[in-house]
Amino acid sequence: MTTDSIPVQTTDPRPGLAKKARKDTSSGGRRRRLFRHPGAGRQHHAGPVAYILLGIAALFSLFPLYWTMVAASTDNTRVTQTPPPFLPGPHLLENLGKAWQDAALGKAMLNSLIVAGVIALSTVLFATLAGFAFAKLRFKGRNILLMLVIGTMMVPPQLGVVPLFMMMTELGWGQKLPAVIFPTLVSAVGVFFMRQYLSEALPDELVEAGRVDGAHSLRIFWSIVLPIARPPMAVLFMITFVHAWNDFFWPFIVLDMTNPTVPVALTQLSAGYVRDQSLIMAGALLGTLPLLALFVVFGRQIVGGIMQGAVKG
Repeated sequence: MTTDSIPVQTTDPRPGLAKKARKDTSSGGRRRRLFRHPGAGRQHHAGPVAYILLGIAALFSLFPLYWTMVAASTDNTRVTQTPPPFLPGPHLLENLGKAWQDAALGKAMLNSLIVAGVIALSTVLFATLAGFAFAKLRFKGRNILLMLVIGTMMVPPQLGVVPLFMMMTELGWGQKLPAVIFPTLVSAVGVFFMRQYLSEALPDELVEAGRVDGAHSLRIFWSIVLPIARPPMAVLFMITFVHAWNDFFWPFIVLDMTNPTVPVALTQLSAGYVRDQSLIMAGALLGTLPLLALFVVFGRQIVGGIMQGAVKG
């Protein structure tokens, strides 16, 4: 018998099973179509109620800044009256100039820019390095070290003021900017933030592929981790910069009026028996303007980083 004479089976040898499978597939597709939300996968648009609620929230958020400008544009007598003013007055430029001169805000802003910039850059760098190590590197005692880092967040910073002040004095950094910068070069919150992001966003396969190609840990950090970690690094930089700019407690202890930051310099405006509230508000408005400018320039990257982190989480 030749091979041409052998009958070739072209149909399913088990027609009952094939029919059942087709039926199950067909019923499963109907179920998926039945339970699929009609708006799934489409871009949703906010309705008028959402816009109204967002507008109200924006007004409540911007009102303190608006009233600070109103108070800075009037005189002290009008600010302390009841009811307080809600419309701008004619003395804004006059009060801004006087506050700038009386509090020496030029040097204070330069000092705050140096302090906040160095602290933000060092925190982003060290927190990203530590976050990568805790998230993707395997070494002995990793979990214990991470628990110790997280545990430092539970300790109030006021408990370490006395030994820290003695240490800065021994180093000869009293009344100098390094006394403000060096104790806050990295934060436990930043390390935990970057560790959580890299644990979710950085696949282990990318790190292993770098190892296979012969890259060491610093090379993997530079070529793989940094491009992925840019959005949370921008968010951490902004948060750290704002916190360092507004920090008052520790700079007030180690600095004086000859070398102040902005919050320390603003205390000069409230000295004396009679406090000029409009002048204090003018100084606070000047101290807030650099932060508003920073948010206007980098706001898109910061919001994008927050949203990307929220989606990945």
